[in-house]
Amino acid sequence: MKIVVAIDSLKGSLSSLEAGQAIEQGIRRVLPDAHICVRPMADGGEGTVEALTLGMGGRLETVSVTGPLGKPVNCTYGILPKQQTAVIEMSGAAGITLVPQAEQNPLYTTTYGVGETIKDAMAKGCRHFIVGIGGSATNDGGIGMLQALGFGMLGKDAKQVPFGANGLNHLTAITDEHILTELSECDFRVACDVRNVLCGEKGCSAVFGPQKGATPEMIGQMDEWLAGYAALTAVKYGKSYAKKPGTGAAGGLGFAFLSYLNAVLEPGVKIILEETCLEDEIKDADLVVTGEGQLDGQSIMGKAPVGVAAIAKKYDIPVIAFSGCVSKDAVLCNTHGIDAFFPILRNIQTLPEAMKQENAAQNMRDTAEQVFRLIRLLRA
Repeated sequence: MKIVVAIDSLKGSLSSLEAGQAIEQGIRRVLPDAHICVRPMADGGEGTVEALTLGMGGRLETVSVTGPLGKPVNCTYGILPKQQTAVIEMSGAAGITLVPQAEQNPLYTTTYGVGETIKDAMAKGCRHFIVGIGGSATNDGGIGMLQALGFGMLGKDAKQVPFGANGLNHLTAITDEHILTELSECDFRVACDVRNVLCGEKGCSAVFGPQKGATPEMIGQMDEWLAGYAALTAVKYGKSYAKKPGTGAAGGLGFAFLSYLNAVLEPGVKIILEETCLEDEIKDADLVVTGEGQLDGQSIMGKAPVGVAAIAKKYDIPVIAFSGCVSKDAVLCNTHGIDAFFPILRNIQTLPEAMKQENAAQNMRDTAEQVFRLIRLLRA
């Protein structure tokens, strides 16, 4: 019996591989001779670097870069040497969790460290990039990242504008004479699950600005400055992507990737499924196991478990899922390829107790064992 296990992380508790390995251990208590393939899974958000890198035999790198407040931070990213691929989460260099709440102000937070991380990966031989852009603290339109890569984001004095959205207010010219030459050899797949455009009532300033510390006055200013930035970009390159879905992701970082780095913005789970070649493993499986920390109605909206299930259903393969907990509307998953799902909490526990790594792993193993005892009985 071939079983493919591809489960997302239980955030704050088990990584994708830890969860998958716990399931494997539970299955082997019942089916010791089963062919079990554990593959990393993520949706492009938190945990993507670890899941893809360690799950695909890569290595983790840590580099000191400019953080969102302009101070050094350590950013960890992954390298897959055989593929010359870097796996980066922008939040590692410019994430909201790196900024104390009292200091959150998108006028001054920068994506410069994202560019420095890309630069470091290029120096180590990477030419293909997978970049998750969720969880940002920024609204600078990606100009910080571009500055780090050699683009000139210049003010009236012909010098680089300041960090943050405030820099957009001073932007009068864009140059690319000094960009890193290696960029012409690179391609970027950007995990982007939001559909917001750059400007306007559905733009990044209005929708996400308040979460990053923006006041109503700031929102109007930043939206105007981003529009000016988009206009300068259109003049420079003869086209504008400002109204394309996803360009408002990460405070306009999606716009920078699309306009300046010829990136492709794609749903995160699509990238992960393709990069891990999961379909090659699933197509001849007898059963697929997936899941995530919480299954709910949002799980059907581009989350990893439903993406895994969609592949399995192409081949009429049954799918079960495990999760830390489930909500009432998780039943929607049953109409999106997950034939049955099982919460792993086995007794009354506080949330901190349930999320302890050793407790979550034990609960996962024990639940998997009991489910597969039933499966063995039904197959007898």
